[in-house]
Amino acid sequence: MIRVDNISKTFDGKAVLTDISATFDEGRANLIIGRSGSGKTVLLKCLIGMFEPDSGDVWYDANRFTELDSDQQRTFRQQMGVVFQGGALFDSLTVEQNVRLPMDFFTSWNRNEKKDRVNFCLEKVTLPGVNRLFPAELSGGMKKRVAIARAIALNPRYLFCDEPNSGLDPQTAIVIDKLIREITVDFNITTVINTHDMNSVMEIGDHILFLSDGAKCWEGSNNEILTSGNKVLNDFVFASELMKRFK
Repeated sequence: MIRVDNISKTFDGKAVLTDISATFDEGRANLIIGRSGSGKTVLLKCLIGMFEPDSGDVWYDANRFTELDSDQQRTFRQQMGVVFQGGALFDSLTVEQNVRLPMDFFTSWNRNEKKDRVNFCLEKVTLPGVNRLFPAELSGGMKKRVAIARAIALNPRYLFCDEPNSGLDPQTAIVIDKLIREITVDFNITTVINTHDMNSVMEIGDHILFLSDGAKCWEGSNNEILTSGNKVLNDFVFASELMKRFK
């Protein structure tokens, strides 16, 4: 479980996040949604320690993450897996080397142990046998799946995904959504996903936090979103669906 209490963050005197509180439960797909500039990415970066909030706290279960020093946070991050927007694979490394990277940095496993874990993770994302390929030889959807394999390499308790469906066609996006959901449930991970994709919201949105202008505007499940009665949320949902039709 991750909890944020009254998080606020400013840049150059401009409020980007204002007094946000929310709880993200384990074994669930927790989605942060909102228009571009609503504060989604800043909140995610506060959660993983890339940004320090001006006020408020981030809790991981009973651990107050915001009071840990940089070395303690670095150690704690070994429990986190992150899927960056675009995948962020290293082009000069093979698929196996990309997935193995967290193991090389954070474990003392021997070569065979790392190899077995790489193969397990690639099997989990339905990409067996691609170990020796380079990112340039992969499709966009395959790159995202390799990025997910790397994110779960250390068997994390917490998984963060920043726009995992960005740049993907709708059919491939559905595959990625189902994969993230499956991993979340199978490993009982606390998963937090930044997205503006309404398909993701409706398919896997166990818990949804809607941000508008840096503030929490609505919170609920995908079953509640269409009957929320929240005008700002309804405008966002309608605009998202309208834009999708014109693509």
